[in-house]
Formats: sequence, structure tokens, C-alpha cells
Amino acid sequence: MSRRVLLVRHPPVAEWLRGVCYGSSDVPLADDAPARIREIVAGVTARGPITHLYHSGLARCAAVADSVAARSGVIPVVDVRLRERCFGDWELRRWDDVHSATGDAMMGMVTAPATWSPPGGETTHELRDRVLAWYADLPAGGTTVALTHGGPIAVLLGTLLGTPACDWQALIPPPGSIVALE
Repeated sequence: MSRRVLLVRHPPVAEWLRGVCYGSSDVPLADDAPARIREIVAGVTARGPITHLYHSGLARCAAVADSVAARSGVIPVVDVRLRERCFGDWELRRWDDVHSATGDAMMGMVTAPATWSPPGGETTHELRDRVLAWYADLPAGGTTVALTHGGPIAVLLGTLLGTPACDWQALIPPPGSIVALE
């Protein structure tokens, strides 16, 4: 049996979070979340039977996973390795305020992915390593659906494609996207 992995980014978060670094914080979805969740569930279930269902444990992913589970009958499994990057002290601060306080230091996420992290947060490679550990633990066959976040999807895709870490940011899919790994 072959393996297929569907990486699904959660729907958009609440409007008041626009411009805010929320990373691994548990934040609410936008007001139109029920409609967006229905669209995602339809897109995921249209791709055939699901054998495994994972989510990050954060509410913005759990809501979608619960709806996929209700439609597919597959019990969702929480795996915190699918959480968004931990931005430490930057969590729930406005990006403009972070930039005002740190200047271009935040570019260390891209220019020094192995060593640079926000204060109290994780490096880009720490994010990559935990997502790769999740991926390595997946069952050998069937269709796995993972409700996750932009960062984990980008680092996994970038690593699998052999893309340099400085280009991973361009691999972050829009909210509600489904990325298939065949």
C-alpha cells in the first residue's frame, strides 16, 4: 500500500490578529470559520478514504480535525510536533513592535536557521527537526491528513524538496490550503 500525506493549513485566524505574531499561541479562528472548515473538509474527503488523522492540538487545527473526523470516521490524534513555531517572547506581540525593538535581527530566522531564535523561542532548524520527526513516524501506507500550520508545512516541503532554508518562507501556503505529498 502506498502512502499519501495531505498537509492542511488551518483557516484564517480572527481579524484582530492581523499583524500579530501568534505562532504557537492558541488563538481563535475568523468569524467565517464554519464555512471555511466545510470547504476544507470537502476538499480533504474528496481525495479518497482517510486512514490516519493528526492535528497540532491548537484550537485552530482541532476544529478542522474534528469536522474531518465526523465525516470520515477516523479518530484524530494530537501531535504537538505539528504546532507552529514557538516565537517565545514575541508571541502575541505586533510584528511592527517586534521589528521596532529588534530591527533586522529577526532575519536571523532565515540567515542563521541553525542557531538564531527569538528570545525564548526555537530556531528554524528546531522547528524543522520536530516536524521531520513526526513525518518519520508516520505509517508506511494509507492516506494521512495533518491539520497544521504554515511554518511546519514550509519546513517539511523545503526539506523534502532540498530547498535552502532561506527560501522556505515562500513555501508557506495560504490558510485553508491542502498540500499533497504523494
